Amino acid sequence: MLMKRPRHRVFDYPPRFYKPEEDEKERKKRRLGFSRQRKFRARKRNPLIWVVLLILIVYIYLKLSGAV
Repeated sequence: MLMKRPRHRVFDYPPRFYKPEEDEKERKKRRLGFSRQRKFRARKRNPLIWVVLLILIVYIYLKLSGAV
């Protein structure tokens, strides 16, 4: 517990062999437009939902405090 714990070493090793069948698959994917990294687009939230939620929270707060 008082000493450092050994950590795993990370290696960035490029393979030295060539697989032509995988290269053909990648070429087809690129031609069709597929990619591993998906482009993530955040959806825009409807501001009406936020307004309704805020009004609901204020109403519940006032109801519990005894003002309404």
